[in-house]
Amino acid sequence: MYTTQMDAAKKGVITDEMRMVAKKEGKSVEKIRELIACGRVVIPANKNHKCIDPEGIGEGLRTKINVNLGISRDCCDFDFELEKARKAIELKTDAIMDLSSYGKTREFRQKLIKMSPVMIGTVPIYDAVGFYNKDLSEITADEFFEVVEQHAQDGVDFMTIHAGINRETARRFKENMRLTNIVSRGGSLLFAWMELTGNENPFYEQFDRLLEIFEKYDVTISLGDALRPGSINDSTDAAQIQELIVLGELTKRAWRKNVQVMIEGPGHMAMDEIAANVVLEKRICCGAPFYVLGPIVTDIAPGYDHITGAIGGAIAAANGADFLCYVTPAEHLRLPDVGDMKEGIIASRIAAHAADIVKGIVGASEWDYKMSEARRNLDWDSMFELAIDSEKPRKYRESSKPDQEDTCTMCGKMCAVRNTNKILKGEDINIL
Repeated sequence: MYTTQMDAAKKGVITDEMRMVAKKEGKSVEKIRELIACGRVVIPANKNHKCIDPEGIGEGLRTKINVNLGISRDCCDFDFELEKARKAIELKTDAIMDLSSYGKTREFRQKLIKMSPVMIGTVPIYDAVGFYNKDLSEITADEFFEVVEQHAQDGVDFMTIHAGINRETARRFKENMRLTNIVSRGGSLLFAWMELTGNENPFYEQFDRLLEIFEKYDVTISLGDALRPGSINDSTDAAQIQELIVLGELTKRAWRKNVQVMIEGPGHMAMDEIAANVVLEKRICCGAPFYVLGPIVTDIAPGYDHITGAIGGAIAAANGADFLCYVTPAEHLRLPDVGDMKEGIIASRIAAHAADIVKGIVGASEWDYKMSEARRNLDWDSMFELAIDSEKPRKYRESSKPDQEDTCTMCGKMCAVRNTNKILKGEDINIL
């Protein structure tokens, strides 16, 4: 018998989830088992999430992406968020994080888990404030843990827990003030709770209690970066690194309890710091999978942060990050709508795939080869079928039809591909 995927892996047991991941990734199941046993790969798959189609995250595997959604006080349309979830699954996201913080959060979460074949993540502290409907300072440590257990019972596959912001890291932050202070919502709530109550972060102080819940349901713990930088001015500072060191220590404690671990990472960061931050995480956290938000590489592009995030995500993943949290054009501005979500998903999938080419992931370069082959042959239908988003290129093609089917309206009969093909076949190109 085994309790978690990691426990099974350590005991030499091959689970159904390992077999499914190995088949998807084109790897031997024994290799997947070895990587899970040493913590370098995770399979977030709660025992109570019955319809999940498992995915692996980590070393040597395809870079995965996550979509954030959920109901809030200002935008509490339950059905609209579920429709977004369905669209996200259609657009091939690998995970959905339910960040709901108001209203019928449990009902929403349960419906989402029941209908979703992709892994589901949550941040329980968001839910705690709305669930208990009382001031933050009045919520007790026991109540925080009750919400965590409720999420686990419901079938959540991974949870972001900001256990690294303890009183010591908070002191470090206060002594090294930042331009944008704390921008993590969960991190700011725990910082405020500690300051208001004078108590230690309960998720740090009672970490073993937390691990018991995660082991019971086989929930993957995603150790949150409460002190991630909110501007490129604040990146790689003392507070961020102090927290990362704490996360490395907590990672080893979790592994001893056979709990799978991911580490969350920055945030806003200039491009030339990204590779070093990936190396730091992998060294300090012993190769645990790295889950990054962006990184967002410049602060001046509100409305276009799906682009700034995709640039950072591609660099991070090419250097070893394993899991990208999407960023939408609505970042910093509003709750994303369906259009924003699609833009964010496609941008993140492009970033992930570009990195997978660099990583040598099975099938990544072959996909590009097939697209180039279709372009050489001017095979428009194959190009559309191979496209990461077939809808947009089809609309562009239909919106501006050329006189010649084997050209487009950019070049017409001067198309380089068309003319070279004809010359190589000994045909007249007949430009005029």
